[in-house]
Amino acid sequence: MKKLIFTTTIVLLLVAFGVSAFMVVSYLMDGKEQKELNEGLSQIVSDAQTESAPTMEETTQPTEATTVPTETTEPSMLPGYEEIYEMNADTVGWIKISGTQVDYPVMQTPNSADYYLYRDFNKTDSARGSIYAREVCDIAQPSDNITIYGHNMRDGSMFAALSAYENKAKWDSNSLIFFDTLYEYHTYKIFAVFATSANVGEGFSYHKFVNAANKEEFDSFVKTCKDLSFYDTGITPVYGDKMICLSTCTYALNGRAHDNARLVVAAVRIT
Repeated sequence: MKKLIFTTTIVLLLVAFGVSAFMVVSYLMDGKEQKELNEGLSQIVSDAQTESAPTMEETTQPTEATTVPTETTEPSMLPGYEEIYEMNADTVGWIKISGTQVDYPVMQTPNSADYYLYRDFNKTDSARGSIYAREVCDIAQPSDNITIYGHNMRDGSMFAALSAYENKAKWDSNSLIFFDTLYEYHTYKIFAVFATSANVGEGFSYHKFVNAANKEEFDSFVKTCKDLSFYDTGITPVYGDKMICLSTCTYALNGRAHDNARLVVAAVRIT
C-alpha cells in the first residue's frame, strides 16, 4: 500500500512538472513569436517613413505656387500605416514611447469589446494580446479621451514600461507619448500617473470618460486624475484639449498588494 502511494505521488509530481514545463516553454515561445511579429511591423513603418522623409536638397529648394484643386480628395494614410492597415483593417493607429518597448500598432473593434485582450495582430491567441483602444472611443474625431489598453508583461513587452512612470524621475527624462492615427502624427505629454481599483463599485472609472458633456465634466475628470497622481507634473489640460489614458494592470494600490488594480498614464495632446 505504501509503495502504491509512493508511486502515485511520484507520477503526480512528474505530471505536474511536465505541465509546468510545457506552460513555461509555451510562454517563452509565444514571447519570441510576438517579439518578432511586432518588430517586423515596426520595421515596416520605420522603413516607409524613412523613405518618405524629404532629403536635404528637397527641403532647401524653393517651392512653386500650385493650383488649389477644385475637387475634394480622400486623405492618404501616413507612410507605413497603409501597409499595416491592409494587413489588418482593425488597425486604427500607432503608439510609441521613445526608449521603451512601446512601439506597437493600436487596434480597435467597435462591435467587440476586448477582442484583442488575448489576440495578437494576426488575430491568433496570445497571452500578450495587443494594444487596443476602448471600443466606444472615436480615434479620428477624436474623443475627448481615448483609453488604450495593454498587458503588463514580465518580459517588459506591451505596456510593462508604464510602471516606470510611477517615479517622477522617469517623467522628468521622458514625458512624451507619440500616438498617431492612420492619417495624422500626434504627440502627447503626460500630465498624471495614478493607480486605482478596477473592482466594480470601487476606484476611479477613468475608462468611462469619453466625451465631456460640458466644461465642468471635463475639468472634474482632469482634477481627479491629478488628485490621484503620484506626483504633480505642473500640466493641466483645459476644456477642448484631447487626452489619452494608457491603462495596464498593477498589483499594488496605496502601498498595499491588490489583485485587481490598474496603472494609468494620462497624457494631453500637444501637437
